[in-house]
Amino acid sequence: MKLVVLGNDNSFDELTHGKDNVMWVRVQDFKTFKEHNDADAFFNLNEDSCLLNYSFINGPIFINSVIESVKDDKNVFRINGWNGFLEKDIWEIPGEPDEKAMKVLTFLNKKVIPAPDEPGLISVRIIAMIINEAYFAIAEDVSSEKEIDIAMKLGTNYPFGPFEWGEKIGLKNIYSLLVKLSKENKKYSPAPSLEKLIKL
Repeated sequence: MKLVVLGNDNSFDELTHGKDNVMWVRVQDFKTFKEHNDADAFFNLNEDSCLLNYSFINGPIFINSVIESVKDDKNVFRINGWNGFLEKDIWEIPGEPDEKAMKVLTFLNKKVIPAPDEPGLISVRIIAMIINEAYFAIAEDVSSEKEIDIAMKLGTNYPFGPFEWGEKIGLKNIYSLLVKLSKENKKYSPAPSLEKLIKL
């Protein structure tokens, strides 16, 4: 199976780790996709992936689009390409992947969970809220970042504490998602202490 990937070093490594039975082709720009018409699928893991027109590609295209929905294109499938999520065995994908897309996902040993086509999908929306609440707690001097991380890992069996998640995912990503979500529901409004960090 031939899979073409556009993305940074970290996202490429996460996607391809342990998948040696695949012909991975890494490209440096979006236009290069045209040179690989024989590929079984394409992955655009860059942040601006949802802004591009993929109509020239016949096969499935998986794009890193956590915050924005994609235009009505049957070949394009949103995935969470943020740090720490591509390596997971379960991927959230809005809509129903077609037969070609499912063939690729099955080959990569990915289980698909249908997700609503809305900002944050499922897991990241919840993680963003947990991170946001941790920043409210810090501002109220509840505890230290380290102690909050330890408490959440021991008390809830999370793989990371909220501050560790924020560092791994990127606080700018979390903040952008919260801002987008808060336009529909004020409960997602970013904590002032988080907003202050972003605007430094």
